[in-house]
Amino acid sequence: MATRNVRALAAAFCAFGIGSATHGAERFGIGRPATEAEITAWNIDIDRDGRKLPAGSGSVAHGRTVFEEQCASCHGGRGEGGTGERLAGGQGTLATAKPVKTVGSFWPYAPTLFDYIRRAMPMNAPQSLSDDDVYAVSGYVLHLNGLAPEDAVFDAKLLSAIRMPNRDGFIPDPRPDVKP
Repeated sequence: MATRNVRALAAAFCAFGIGSATHGAERFGIGRPATEAEITAWNIDIDRDGRKLPAGSGSVAHGRTVFEEQCASCHGGRGEGGTGERLAGGQGTLATAKPVKTVGSFWPYAPTLFDYIRRAMPMNAPQSLSDDDVYAVSGYVLHLNGLAPEDAVFDAKLLSAIRMPNRDGFIPDPRPDVKP
């Protein structure tokens, strides 16, 4: 029954032109196609291997400063959590009755940490940090989890080389249409 309702709704959208952004712009006089520059500005995803990481670098020390200014109010001074998620600790807890999912215990790939911070943080001003600041904060969060020394300077090469403790803790998707 639910599938039939979804199909009927989809058919109605198509019949009335609701499914077409171009048609809606013409018909209602609102909206416009995105420009190439707008698409490029949002096409910033980083894959798990770090192949699309940008140029730049940031030290753990600088990451501590940025974290204190931009992140600690939500995530706690040492990543222990607060109004925002806990970021540090939890190693060895995933198989227990009370797993603690953090960057250090659960996160599978360090380059995707960069992607998430750059795309979504700080929550009140996403995409406001420079790439150098994002490398620095990523390094600091990895340092809080014992995965990077205090004197490390992160760039695309070093961030991609970090092997996260839970990298092999996920079950591969067996569907043939999904590429690893």
